[in-house]
Amino acid sequence: MQLADLYQKALRFEFLSIEEGMFLFENAPLTELMNVADELRKIQVPHGKVTWQIDRNVNTTNVCIANCKFCNFYRIPGHAEAYITDMPTYRKKITETLKWGGDQLLLQGGHHPDLGLQFYVDTFKAIKQEFPTIKIHALGPPEVAHITKLEKSTHHEVLKALKEAGMDSLPGAGAEILVDKVRRLISKGKCGADEWLEIMHQAHNLDITTSATMMFGHVETLEERFIHLVKIREIQAKKPENAKGFLAFIPWTFQDVDTLLTRIRGVQNLTTPDEYIRMIAISRIMLPNIKNIQASWLTVGKQTAQITLHGGANDFGSIMLEENVVSAAGAPHRFTYKSIQEAIKEAGFEPQLRTQQYEWREIPSMIEEQVIDY
Repeated sequence: MQLADLYQKALRFEFLSIEEGMFLFENAPLTELMNVADELRKIQVPHGKVTWQIDRNVNTTNVCIANCKFCNFYRIPGHAEAYITDMPTYRKKITETLKWGGDQLLLQGGHHPDLGLQFYVDTFKAIKQEFPTIKIHALGPPEVAHITKLEKSTHHEVLKALKEAGMDSLPGAGAEILVDKVRRLISKGKCGADEWLEIMHQAHNLDITTSATMMFGHVETLEERFIHLVKIREIQAKKPENAKGFLAFIPWTFQDVDTLLTRIRGVQNLTTPDEYIRMIAISRIMLPNIKNIQASWLTVGKQTAQITLHGGANDFGSIMLEENVVSAAGAPHRFTYKSIQEAIKEAGFEPQLRTQQYEWREIPSMIEEQVIDY
């Protein structure tokens, strides 16, 4: 294999094989890899702006029986700290979110053994009835799989009911690495790789916009990362022509503070800034059918995320007015609506507020700075 030949293949938006992608990752000079990814970004996102969002991650419940070894957030059923979020709490948090310029709730929780489809249908309907303009970006394939099992139903029927109840889009949560050998080691209680992918395929068939993620830097091999990327683009290639499918891909690094994976297995996140920048560039190159590549500033920090904007990334994600899960494992970084724009400008780009559908928004004239500390 020759680097120049692979660069040209990538620039023609052709699918690179796992072997070709790994060859680039291991042999291409970082500047060259970034340049190829940047050229692809300019073609796919010609406006040249860096988009960002204001939303709030509200957890429906912290009760979970999946027992993921990288999660410090969950509580077992019956735990003294277990909770299910009630409507007065949603009301308070949504009112605050709107005041702070947000337009969306990211609603996720755990695999609660007693919360079936009706709970989520009722929750989404109640939120939409009181706050019809708020967007609900909710759950993820593992939670959909869990609900489907509780109901003894099908993925299609569960997703259809959730959409009709008010779910606007489906996050790419719980992907981790889409290789079952890895999943058995880090998240045995979650759905397998094939089920995760099938749920996303069904969502696309129902014209539910989704995103895809990858959590790396733990027990996976480099080859398994590339298997993950190829599986994602294969599902995207199957979407109906009029569906958006995976509107964004977000690779983020394992956060290792006090997790079971670290304490029991000794697994640490040794991902360097160089490696993360390289993974962003490779994501753009390996996923030519996904338009938006998002930098995970939450897990890698401002400076590394800024550099990725010159190497394939075009989106800075959300300022996340509230985030409890990844932060519980050590992610220390924070942005406000002012500082995220400053960071984008420092990197040499124009910031553009967006919706989950990547439609542009004006910054609300009456926006207030978030003043509480989570």
